[in-house]
Amino acid sequence: MLSGWQLKVSKFFIIPQRVILAIFGFLAILNAYTMRICLSIAITEMVNKTTSVEEDEGVCPIDDNANMEDFTGGEFNWDQELQGVILSSFYWGYVITHLPGGILAEKFGGKWTLSLGILSTAFFTLITPWAVGIGGSTALIIIRVLMGLGEGTTFPALSALLASWIPLKERSKLGSLVFGGGQVGTILGNLISGYLLHSFDGWSSVFYFFGGMGVVWFILFTLLCYSDPQSHPFISDKEKDFLQKELGALTRDKTLPPTPWRYILTSVPMIALVCAQIGHDWGFFIMVTDLPKYMSDVLRFSIKDNGLYSSLPYLVMWIVSLSTGVLSDWLISSGKMSITFGRKLFTTIASAGPAFFIVGASYAGCDRVLVVALFTIAMGLMGTFYPGMKVNPLDLSPNYAGSLMAVTNGIGAITGIIAPYVVGIMTPNHSLEEWRIVFWISFAVFHVTNLAYVMWASGEVQPWNTPHLMNKSVESGDVNQDTFSEKETPAAIKASH
Repeated sequence: MLSGWQLKVSKFFIIPQRVILAIFGFLAILNAYTMRICLSIAITEMVNKTTSVEEDEGVCPIDDNANMEDFTGGEFNWDQELQGVILSSFYWGYVITHLPGGILAEKFGGKWTLSLGILSTAFFTLITPWAVGIGGSTALIIIRVLMGLGEGTTFPALSALLASWIPLKERSKLGSLVFGGGQVGTILGNLISGYLLHSFDGWSSVFYFFGGMGVVWFILFTLLCYSDPQSHPFISDKEKDFLQKELGALTRDKTLPPTPWRYILTSVPMIALVCAQIGHDWGFFIMVTDLPKYMSDVLRFSIKDNGLYSSLPYLVMWIVSLSTGVLSDWLISSGKMSITFGRKLFTTIASAGPAFFIVGASYAGCDRVLVVALFTIAMGLMGTFYPGMKVNPLDLSPNYAGSLMAVTNGIGAITGIIAPYVVGIMTPNHSLEEWRIVFWISFAVFHVTNLAYVMWASGEVQPWNTPHLMNKSVESGDVNQDTFSEKETPAAIKASH
């Protein structure tokens, strides 16, 4: 029962605490993405482009009414390959801290693992202009690696928090809300960056603004959010009772054995999930990191228009992710489709749709309206990844969701290292023909990885979610971990689902 002051404070919150946590989780990813991708717009104004203002073969003409100063860029003479290294350097650090982040979140709770990671990213974002002024591209690469180290804990920590707070019947809806912060962060990162670069001299304002927003989020989150319902000082008794009934427990199970890595890494549904994550991240990182460069270098949008039109696809993606999250929950809870079928269906839509429309955009030539429309449809369809494979770690293992998200997101993030560098190597002349090859490669990656997911994915809780209750034959490796029948599956595993 709540004490006097706790009861008084709880009355100020009309919104349930699990929804407040989901909102702050959404804002966490939003802040993480704005700090991550603002460089993609800013770099178009940091790099000197005077050598490419003249009409080049394979590049669209500049609008007659455009301000030519928008196409001269800044003071740094960084070639396309170096720009690819700079844009990919964030992911060098990002990959490293996924696994430690997941383990720490499961052991100590997600609150501080998440918040301190975002705070460190905000700090390095704030000092970016100072570092670049002193050390140029080398300093920028180091700063971006350090930012990645801080931000790598974000998704594993959030998965651990969601597993502790969100009931199954609300998982697709609230999970899509939280993970949809990536699209909104991309929208605001592109849109606000374009506005700031257009309105203020220099490019420093972008980093000061988004770094400051990250610090504000950290303060509010640490005051209002907690790792699990039991540790929350002013959650209502009514919500506690509801979560006790739906989740079966209000605290993390501290008696669980260490993470069963052997079973996780050899699980067929887990391997399928990693494949889907690779496909999603390849396409998403190509768009997030390099779409502003495509808009600037090939389509010749002004910096203000670049921010606007680069953000539009993610607005549609966000709307789609939220609406299909609600649709997925309804279809599953009403018994119209199974969890497994739902995850596969929405993941397939999110793979096949973008693959076709991104390639189509490369054949639209310099028809700017058609290109933006095709990119917008492509990214909109990609929004169905979130009620698809993105919440799948919570299905497979609520107890080890942080570690699963760390593995899937960490391996997927390797594409963030490879993709921008590949784009830099393959588009030295930033022409339409060069970019078309990039988009065809994305087409192939989307389809191959989705095929693996459709064949082997699962939405059911796996036996290794409770390794201490698994059959001894499975513990000894005599029986395949994915072949439990309904009769053999321990009751505790069913209850956790």
